[in-house]
Amino acid sequence: MATGQAFNPVPAMRTYPPVEHPVVVIGPQYLAQYPVELDVNIDFKVSDINGTLIFQVKSKLLSLHDRRFLKDAAGNTVVHLRKKIMTMHRRWEAFRGKSKEKNDLLFTAKKSKLFQFKTELDVFLGYNKGEVPDFKVKEGYSKSSCSILLGDSNTTLAQVHGRHTLAIMPNVDYAFIVALVVVILNKINANDDGDAAINGFMNGLVLCS
Repeated sequence: MATGQAFNPVPAMRTYPPVEHPVVVIGPQYLAQYPVELDVNIDFKVSDINGTLIFQVKSKLLSLHDRRFLKDAAGNTVVHLRKKIMTMHRRWEAFRGKSKEKNDLLFTAKKSKLFQFKTELDVFLGYNKGEVPDFKVKEGYSKSSCSILLGDSNTTLAQVHGRHTLAIMPNVDYAFIVALVVVILNKINANDDGDAAINGFMNGLVLCS
């Protein structure tokens, strides 16, 4: 090195251990071979790091069920999310497209326990009729962060940071992760109903609260 020449270190690349097998819930077209980072704004438009719109969420609240529709950038409905009424564990169901038929059920999500100090959700794929969840959601050290895990393992599929940023691991269905975050944002863990839940959603309150 020449005398007086400054040495500028190269920043280390952040790496993610890949999942052993691709995780596909909605479709293989939503798999990426690299980490995916998405931003969710207050209007629930989901964009990538370049600001390109990837998904958007539309609501249908004037019905018997509280419903959300995850749409792609072209406006096509990818997932229909429906909150079941009269359930103790705040259960949500996710169906393919606009369907509400049982054979199109993608997954269900509910609180792991009736009373919780920290958020913990159990997520079951549509065909899973057992008691062991396929995925778990666990609150992090703060209420503005949580992790989405593979079953009861420590394998992280995605993380939610700073209320609105999703970090999704390679080979993980990112449409599924976004659909699951819609459930989280709707405060499945909270003991609220009606206007309180709607206002919390629209105001972009803390994730996993």
